[in-house]
Amino acid sequence: MHVEDGVFYWYGENKERTLPGSGIWHWGVRAYSSTDLYNWEDRGLIIPPVEDDPGSPLHPSRFMDRPHIIYNASTEQYVCWLKVMENDGSQRSTILTADSFLGPYEMVESGFRPLGMNAGDFDLVIEPSDGKAYYYFERVHSEMICADLTENYTDVTGYYSTHFHQASPPFVREAPAHFKRGTTHFLVTSGTTGYFPNPSELASAPSYHGPWTVLGNPHSDDKSDTSFRSQISCVFKHPDKADLYIAMADRWRPDLSPEESDARGLFERQFAGTPLPDDVSEDLSIVDASQADYVWLPFTFDGDFPLLQWRDEWRIEAFD
Repeated sequence: MHVEDGVFYWYGENKERTLPGSGIWHWGVRAYSSTDLYNWEDRGLIIPPVEDDPGSPLHPSRFMDRPHIIYNASTEQYVCWLKVMENDGSQRSTILTADSFLGPYEMVESGFRPLGMNAGDFDLVIEPSDGKAYYYFERVHSEMICADLTENYTDVTGYYSTHFHQASPPFVREAPAHFKRGTTHFLVTSGTTGYFPNPSELASAPSYHGPWTVLGNPHSDDKSDTSFRSQISCVFKHPDKADLYIAMADRWRPDLSPEESDARGLFERQFAGTPLPDDVSEDLSIVDASQADYVWLPFTFDGDFPLLQWRDEWRIEAFD
């Protein structure tokens, strides 16, 4: 989510053509705009796919995920980072810039390994007081990294910190979503179970680089233990509300029941090298991503602890 001059821009990789067997992983980056978060206008592809170059990270067959766009007030440019998974298992970054949020975007870097690391799911954050930017990313199947970005936001400075080290999926933290309330930093992360959901984990810290204290699962009434069958990808504060923070989450498999969604044990066995049960016939990596939809929920606070409770529907006007 990007907010500018009273307009909300909702964007992400376009999965409308990502059908099993299609050979299409994405169809560019699509954006929508709204002034009230209820009514949305389709703004089309702000970063279109590159159809005629299989070597381009924007070719539809390439595993491009999770675009993040931030505005650099000093350079007056919009900077977009993309995660691109390679066929050899490595994960690299592509960086683009534009003079307008809606583009056109020009590629300035591809095949980039920040800090020499495989960089997976990530979040980009700007500190409002000084414009300094930070890059949270999963060092693939290992730990979470917080790295300082350069002044133009297109590279890392070399300064970084490491957090939440885990031996292997499904325990490794991914999909970081940062937000700040008062002087406290919060980071919501997910376990590593592919397109199957798992419990979110919330942590707090006094600074961008930690130290982080794990607080637990913010989904207090989620009996399925799957973050309401979703994966949080972004948390943003409503600019016109005093204390309204909204969690946006991908529901990659809306076809699954809560019981079918919990695949943590299967992933644990898979990464431990243990054969899966005979009754597991589906490839856990194959999914019809074109059917994915979304869950938006407001955070409420029990003291300083953020909670995400289920609501069939809710209104922004109900919050101060």
